[in-house]
Amino acid sequence: MMTTLIIAQLTIHETRRRHILWVALIMGFLFLAVFGLGFSDIQADMDQLNYDPDRQQMLASLMLMAGLYANNFLIIMMAVLTSVTAISSEIDNYTIETLLSKPIRRWEIVLGKWLGFSLMLMIYTVLMTAATMLIVYWQSGHLADNMLSGIGLILLEGQVVLSLTIAGGTRLSSLANGVLAFMLYGVAFVGGWVEQIGSLLQNETAVDIGIASSLLMPSEVLWKKAILLFQPETASSSFAATPFMVGSQPSSLMVVYAAGYVALLLLLALWSFSRRDL
Repeated sequence: MMTTLIIAQLTIHETRRRHILWVALIMGFLFLAVFGLGFSDIQADMDQLNYDPDRQQMLASLMLMAGLYANNFLIIMMAVLTSVTAISSEIDNYTIETLLSKPIRRWEIVLGKWLGFSLMLMIYTVLMTAATMLIVYWQSGHLADNMLSGIGLILLEGQVVLSLTIAGGTRLSSLANGVLAFMLYGVAFVGGWVEQIGSLLQNETAVDIGIASSLLMPSEVLWKKAILLFQPETASSSFAATPFMVGSQPSSLMVVYAAGYVALLLLLALWSFSRRDL
């Protein structure tokens, strides 16, 4: 276990040395600055126009969901771009052979890299989502419901994508692995929209297509579930066919499925890399 922790530490150090972590933090700060300035300007207009408190809270809630939606996309990008070359590039550069010449098991390398990237991604997720919520609360007094549970679902979503790229990297090239991760995320995203629109139109076939895409890649369903926690009143809203509202309520079992999905991908990565010829 100590070897795994050392590899996790080296993974974090390597990401920092290659400036990936710093660039992500700087770009995240830039996003928060733009979001904060934009929200401040909108809030000033609402105060000037004497919007009633209920309407101000509704608009603040919508802006918060828009900010968290952008955060969600940045987290997915962070998960893929930081880890897509974690294993495949070391195989291509024969760096992995140097590691394996030491008394290190293959599964320790994979698990250590997963732990390192997972820790960085969780810290990034918490910082970005908490800062976005703090900006909205500081300027409008609006606070999302069930914050800890909702952030937990976004954390799990990041782990789904991260585990996919780690598993893919044990067999695919870096480019193919990145394409796989983004395409599956895209399928889940489109499937989520199909399900929401199908729910509004009471089209069972469209809803079933959305559910099938969630089983293939349970990223979008976790985002929808997080929205319901942040904004319980959005369920069955007339604006449900948007990224910020939910028309078809995801089953709580999908959270369990997503956790199992992460565990299965991690086990697959450990098994795949241990069987690969180098």
